[in-house]
Amino acid sequence: MNELSTVTGGAGFIGGHLVARLVELGRPVRVIERPGVDVGRLPAGVEVVFADIRQRQGLDEALAGSRFVYHLAANPNLWVRDRREFEAVNHLGAVHVFEAALAAGAERVVHTSTESILTKARATGPIDENVEIDESDAVGPYCLSKLRAEKAAMRLANQGRPVIVVNPTMPVGPGDRGLSPPTRLILDFCSGRLPAVIDCTLNLIDVRDVAEGLIRAMAVGRPGRRYLLGGTNLSLVGLLEILSESTGVPVPRRRVPYAFGLAFAYLSEGWADLVTGTSPKASVTGLRLARRIMHFDARTSLNELGLTPRPIRESLDDAVQGLRSDGRLPSIAPQNLGLDRS
Repeated sequence: MNELSTVTGGAGFIGGHLVARLVELGRPVRVIERPGVDVGRLPAGVEVVFADIRQRQGLDEALAGSRFVYHLAANPNLWVRDRREFEAVNHLGAVHVFEAALAAGAERVVHTSTESILTKARATGPIDENVEIDESDAVGPYCLSKLRAEKAAMRLANQGRPVIVVNPTMPVGPGDRGLSPPTRLILDFCSGRLPAVIDCTLNLIDVRDVAEGLIRAMAVGRPGRRYLLGGTNLSLVGLLEILSESTGVPVPRRRVPYAFGLAFAYLSEGWADLVTGTSPKASVTGLRLARRIMHFDARTSLNELGLTPRPIRESLDDAVQGLRSDGRLPSIAPQNLGLDRS
């Protein structure tokens, strides 16, 4: 029987861990990545196909023979110089993958969404998987593109198509060579490049638990149902305190008022748009999200999937170790890394 699992974006942070876990389980795996992406760290034996999901043409062949399709490919950054890229990749690219996967006869399709589209300006408590959202709730072009992709997936599911939606919160752990926003925050703090903080809340989950959750959603998830993969709710200061205990780096005492932070984000993006073309020091979307409640209650989804996320301290220690292994951080004495988990 055909057991081929195809993973779009399989060389990325979550995708890399998902592919490794599928290989560990003995599943045949194909990865679809955009041309030019380094796929040298993928496990041996994984088939690699290069394709641009912005173009529908070529995806039929890339997805041919796939029984299970995990769609992860997206632009995960909160800023990009050409904002139209979010719509082209995150929304329309997702639609192209859904169409091609179903046309190829895929039995199950898992769409990887995000927790950032589940927030509301007037939310007062923890958010669960049943929250109702519309485009007026979306913060910035990134969130809007991801929301539209999720709604496209839900429409297909409501038409009886085998499409399942999974919303991970902020993944952390080893192997994030592309430096997603939470890993970049960890790197900046551990490198002493975080002079001040802003009051905000967030939810973290180990990237390896996200990979396991995706596999379980593929196996037992119900189409039309949103599965929230969340771990530990923390304040930003609480996160830095955990990192401080492990590394000895002090938590910044200065607090940045929201209005000042937002103004700085606009200036940073303006400079990036007009001059550097590289990621700004702060993004407007990131600052606007920081103003919202980002606490999540994922117990219902986790119970249905039979998933128990590991302790967040373990994930953060492993993230720091991964940054050291990649040469992004100087050596830290082992006793300061909090790695004795006995």
